[in-house]
Amino acid sequence: MTKENETTKSYNIAPGPKMGVVTPEFLETIAAVARRHAIPLLKITEAQRFALIGHDPEQVAQIWQELGQEAGPQKPVGIHYIKACPGEKWCKYGRKDSLAMGEKMGAALLSMPLPAKTKVGISGCPMNCCESFVRDLGIFGKKNGWSLVFGGNGGGMPRIGDIIAENLSDEEAIRLAERCLQYYAANARKKERTARFMERTDLETFKEAVLSK
Repeated sequence: MTKENETTKSYNIAPGPKMGVVTPEFLETIAAVARRHAIPLLKITEAQRFALIGHDPEQVAQIWQELGQEAGPQKPVGIHYIKACPGEKWCKYGRKDSLAMGEKMGAALLSMPLPAKTKVGISGCPMNCCESFVRDLGIFGKKNGWSLVFGGNGGGMPRIGDIIAENLSDEEAIRLAERCLQYYAANARKKERTARFMERTDLETFKEAVLSK
């Protein structure tokens, strides 16, 4: 993502990594690029990405090239990233493999056209470190499977999402996530986030539509 700062007329770039997972090589590349271009500020974003902030717009294409990545997402709406915690493999509290689920969700959902910006949070246990209840689409793991939450928001008008179903397998959670987003895409207003959509949508009607397929 490249974004202009209206105050300083500088730009920022937010390259990967996926779900915040980095390698030593990636960190070395980030450090080298930041030094080479005299980047004044590096920041880890809420989306688990690195922001390189304060460079000139003329440097954008060269920086992306040196990072070895394609330019950031150009689509104005939809899912741009999926946030996930370490999960059961790396956390003693984890009940499900959130990183593996994040990969599966990304393959299934990232290309979907949606009415507005959509955030996804995947937590490996009910402690919800990735704040699944305040994401447009959230899932969290329990011993018996995944719980899927829809319609959350943590911004200026926060909303706790609704639990749509529980005890789901990986495949069931992915299929249900697709159905929830499809129903939202078909019925939401332009640029209407899921939280506002769910506030005006009868929950039982929504559940009947996405669970009966």
